[in-house]
Amino acid sequence: MLIFFICITLLILGYKFYSPFVEKQAGLDPNIPTPQARFREGVDYVPVHPVRAFLIQFLNIAGVGPIFGPILGALYGPVALVWIVIGNVLGGAVHDFFSGV
Repeated sequence: MLIFFICITLLILGYKFYSPFVEKQAGLDPNIPTPQARFREGVDYVPVHPVRAFLIQFLNIAGVGPIFGPILGALYGPVALVWIVIGNVLGGAVHDFFSGV
């Protein structure tokens, strides 16, 4: 349980402190319209409701987790949980953020 709570703490700290750092590195300007607003033509560039965009992203991330996590846990033990959390914060979340941007 101690490793579990450490991992939860790492996820929260990554969200609280590392995500603003990554956002700053991206140099985003909230005043610039997004491509779906600038190039809206009804085929490729269409507005998507935020709930639908969240569900698409959530399903892309959560699809492999229930399969990949237990396999790694069975192979490597509790250290796999720490490795998955660190990889998620430093790699996965950053990759998804920049892919979405």
